[in-house]
Amino acid sequence: MERVAPWLFVVLWSSGFVAAHYSTEDAGPFTFLAVRFALAASLLWLIAAITGAPPISRPQVTWASIASVGMQVMYLGGVFFAIAHGLPAGLSALIAGLHPVVTSVAGRWLLGERLRRVQWLGIAVGIAGVVVVVVDKFGDSSHGVSTTALIAMIVSVIGIAGGTLVQRARGGSMPLLRGTAVQYTTAMLVLLVAAIFNEHWRIRFTGREWFSLGWAVLLLSMGSVLIMLRMLQRESAARVTSLFFLTPALSAVEGAILLGEHLAGLTIVGLVISLVGVALTTRPALPGGLDAAIPALES
Repeated sequence: MERVAPWLFVVLWSSGFVAAHYSTEDAGPFTFLAVRFALAASLLWLIAAITGAPPISRPQVTWASIASVGMQVMYLGGVFFAIAHGLPAGLSALIAGLHPVVTSVAGRWLLGERLRRVQWLGIAVGIAGVVVVVVDKFGDSSHGVSTTALIAMIVSVIGIAGGTLVQRARGGSMPLLRGTAVQYTTAMLVLLVAAIFNEHWRIRFTGREWFSLGWAVLLLSMGSVLIMLRMLQRESAARVTSLFFLTPALSAVEGAILLGEHLAGLTIVGLVISLVGVALTTRPALPGGLDAAIPALES
């Protein structure tokens, strides 16, 4: 399961951009997210009570709430808002896929997480993979990208990078079920205010909306996010976030299949390059191997 979890996470996480496209056709982005987090939080509190999950302390509640503002409110709120304002799902995934760079550099400075040179090489290769897909999408896209959508995506990248670092620094001992439930409760309260004042609680419960809610709650909020939080308890922030290099290309493939967005050979090339970057960044140190031959950076 330890080996499968990262790849399962990538597949589930990448599908969130397509889910955002479908969900925002019948609801405001903040309204949909508020409902999503209300349902996910209720399920997690119920599961925690039934299973007798470990309690969460007040300091842990505080840090979980702070991390939630970045990882849930700013990141998902920014992505859904940008897609609702016309940004294609594949293109939003491309921009969001750049956040591992911010997280890796900030993690080194703020958390003292040292990366071996082979891991820095992996990050560089991962960036190259994202850039290849960006060139493909921008070169072919006829969609106009609004300033509002771009600002929303910048906010989302800053949010998930900051939230990931907070989670890594302070959330290592956080009880997984109750801690995640606290995060979703916090996100729901913040997004509820935004939904009421910005969208006047706009939502139509169509069949498509119910399907989007089910997918978002069960597979994204209950599946991918729990996997990510578990990985952050065991791995460095840089190793976990390097998996996000894969989401742009995978989201582009999913967008082509489900939304009819353009898919060219360069996207496939970008996916392969990104896979190499993730493999280098996430590989463990092996005595006597390449990692031993390439010493850790000291400066």
